[in-house]
Amino acid sequence: MRTLLITGPGGSGRTTVAAATALAAARAGHRTLLIGSDRDDTLGAALGVATGGTPAPAAPDLTVWRPDAARGFRDDLAALQERAASALDLLGAARLDPEELTPLPGAGALALLRALRDAALAEAHDVLVVDLPPVPEALALLALPEELRRYLRRLLPPERQAARALRPVLGRLAGVPLPAEGLYETTARWDRDLAATEAVLADPGTVVRLVAEPGPAGADAVRAAGLGLALRGLRTDLLVANRVLPEDVPADGWLAGPLAQQRKTLDAWHETHAVHPVPHLGRDPRGADDLAALAAPHTGPDGPPVAWPVTDRLAADGVLVWHIPLPGAVREELDLVRRGDELVVTAGPFRRIVPLPSALRRCTVEGAALREGTLAVRFAPDPRLWPGGR
Repeated sequence: MRTLLITGPGGSGRTTVAAATALAAARAGHRTLLIGSDRDDTLGAALGVATGGTPAPAAPDLTVWRPDAARGFRDDLAALQERAASALDLLGAARLDPEELTPLPGAGALALLRALRDAALAEAHDVLVVDLPPVPEALALLALPEELRRYLRRLLPPERQAARALRPVLGRLAGVPLPAEGLYETTARWDRDLAATEAVLADPGTVVRLVAEPGPAGADAVRAAGLGLALRGLRTDLLVANRVLPEDVPADGWLAGPLAQQRKTLDAWHETHAVHPVPHLGRDPRGADDLAALAAPHTGPDGPPVAWPVTDRLAADGVLVWHIPLPGAVREELDLVRRGDELVVTAGPFRRIVPLPSALRRCTVEGAALREGTLAVRFAPDPRLWPGGR
């Protein structure tokens, strides 16, 4: 199955392109599911068919679904209250009724990730198209599974098994009930669910497709998005240049300036991306005919997976080098911090905490350099930890 995660700066027309992409896949004979993230029915407006919280057909071989964050939040909290019933009763807490629950910030992101995971694991479709939020929110959403798993491991680490064995004794000594077995079981279930979502995002068939309108603002947004996606290890296949003006615009007309800007940006994009231009129809696309006229591709070029390789230069220079691709990074906006067996990488407005490969955990950081969009971090073996006392 191929999964296309579509995002772009706000106002770039990403939802329209997502709808056109899904429709093109369906018309090519692929069973296609289109998942939307907007609370308003922007997908329905583009398709000319209302969409909602239940998957429903929008065209032959095309199903559209906008996950209901409110319903998912109510169900999750009701289940949590049930599992924590004994602790709530001990505290004298009053239960919340489903009717009084409204989704908290972030509930929509969790609902979208769950829908993505469940749809991918169900394998009921050939193509999965996800209309993500605009770039900043999309990057935060795609980082969520990894970040939440890290928090869970810190709060309830694997070593908790020993504490579980001592629960009855500690409970008698303290005189208060300790966390129930259900807490650990719930944590393990959350970890499995998040791991499954991570696996979907890391799957070779999953790519991020950027949508932007060529111009100075679009160029800045694409540069930032590329850096954020690279830091997360996510692969892009196409940059869709949306609302491209026709070449026969009169040279002395008021559109001559915008056309020149578009041409300059497109020339720069072609040097660094696989670009697919989508024409400006002179109106907001509405309905299947307009979406088909956009000719949005449902397939893109196959590329290698994103890799962060470690090269062995022990014989020549006495170091191991970890290569981290960060296209568009600026040296002055980079920061590295070694924290135990993790490396905290900050690139511009983006930050990620990544575990070190096993060999590098027995090394010390010797330095780093940014060249041609790749950050090379040098590690020297720690004689106290390296085999043979190297």
